[in-house]
Amino acid sequence: MEYRQLGRSGLRVSTITLGTMGFGGIGWATPVGQIDVEGARKQVGLARDAGVNLFDTADVYSNGLSEEILGKALGSDRDEVLVATKARLPMGDGPNDAGASRHHIIRSAEASLRRLGTDYIDLYQVHEWDGQTPLEETLQALDDLVRWGKVRYVGCSNYAAWHLMKALWIADRKGLTPFVSNQLYYSLQARDIENEIVPAAIDQGIGILVWSPIAGGLLSGKYRRDIKPPQGSRHLTEWSEPPVYDEDKLYDTVEELVAIGEGLGVSAAQVALAYTMAKPAVTSVIVGARTEQQLADNLAAADLELTAADVERLDKVSAQPLPYPFWHHLNVTERLSPADLTLLARHIKG
Repeated sequence: MEYRQLGRSGLRVSTITLGTMGFGGIGWATPVGQIDVEGARKQVGLARDAGVNLFDTADVYSNGLSEEILGKALGSDRDEVLVATKARLPMGDGPNDAGASRHHIIRSAEASLRRLGTDYIDLYQVHEWDGQTPLEETLQALDDLVRWGKVRYVGCSNYAAWHLMKALWIADRKGLTPFVSNQLYYSLQARDIENEIVPAAIDQGIGILVWSPIAGGLLSGKYRRDIKPPQGSRHLTEWSEPPVYDEDKLYDTVEELVAIGEGLGVSAAQVALAYTMAKPAVTSVIVGARTEQQLADNLAAADLELTAADVERLDKVSAQPLPYPFWHHLNVTERLSPADLTLLARHIKG
């Protein structure tokens, strides 16, 4: 297992993180698993044996049950690992049971600490952008949590580039604890973050934690053109995270994954994970699994290194059109920053 620094912080995290959305499996987490404490202990043990040191959860996963199960599964070993959780999404029907207000953030952090059975959270993340609460209020609350010793690092999740840049500017201007990471959706199925979020992360030294790097199973190899998926699988039209806009492109990408995997003697899922792990600014990919067999296969991707030719094949089949103003920037590449060039490199010929 490789360990990378999380953004500009000194914290080193494994390139694979165990995601716990399936712990508990009630409410909207049910499609990704119904794992109880015993099952969680087995998954945590497999992950730790593979070298995983970061475990990611959120208060909203199974309405807090995921955090409770993770805390019990870690037990007395909690201080030997890193625990990341999130707050922002609704945890009740009250007017202040959601959002990134000082009230909700501090209340949520204290509730997560109780559920996890710990005195501190290693990485506390704002789960989603809140366009109504002033960022100064959110960042001050997070800074207080750090100063009180309840939180050690702070991050965001699902933030657009301008959201991130505004937050970093306010933190710098007011001397508050800055975000060190942004947890985002990123996979061969949708590479949208490469347009602005990745360059911003490179420029500002923000670590990217990737959720759903196998696109919720779409890149696992079981969904292929003209092949009926296993019984009980969802149809492509049932996906909302991520949504499928171009089935033909998805199937073309999966065929390349399967072909490369067969050539290397590994699963398509491992190839998809290795591809994403190799991308600029990516610190760790978050994997979750319904079964121990699936988890073991995902964990094996940590040791898979794709060739430049394999990466090029996958880049080509999954490429998205370069939006404005970036296609226009290609005319002045000699004046671009390293972050810009990361985005444009795959479009530059010669």
